[in-house]
Amino acid sequence: MGVFWSRGYHGTALPDLLRATKLSRGSLYAAFGDKHALFLRALDRYIADALARMDVELGPRRAPIDGLRTFLAGYVERTSGASGRRGCLLVATAMELAGHDGDVEARVGGFFKAMEARVASALARAKAAGELAAGVEPASAARILVCFVEGLRVVGKTGPTRTTSQATADALLDRFIK
Repeated sequence: MGVFWSRGYHGTALPDLLRATKLSRGSLYAAFGDKHALFLRALDRYIADALARMDVELGPRRAPIDGLRTFLAGYVERTSGASGRRGCLLVATAMELAGHDGDVEARVGGFFKAMEARVASALARAKAAGELAAGVEPASAARILVCFVEGLRVVGKTGPTRTTSQATADALLDRFIK
């Protein structure tokens, strides 16, 4: 996953994968099939890890607004400093492959839908608790927040300060809550 993340799909060559996995060419092909299959497994793992993190941050055991603040703070952290400059495997993959690779496009699109559903669920719980501002609809607000955090991933490549990103995240969320 790290090799694809740092080099991109097209920039990753078989020798890079052999070094990273410490497998021989035959073992790599026997275990994963080919570069594309290995890439999809790495992308699936990245997505599973991200969704598991969101399940903790936005889950029903947490107060919805606190969960949303934690969710946004996590993105601020991951988009600041060296982590921000490294970028996001999913966003980089979407930019590189989504328009040309159906398997990748389905995974990236599925991830964004799953993220949006988790955010919308937290917002719906906040609405039920009377914590959302008048007129805020959970589904629309969730779409906005997903676009925002993925935009943070892109902007993070330019090295904004954590303080600036956090202030922006707070200002956006504050538009949705009472």
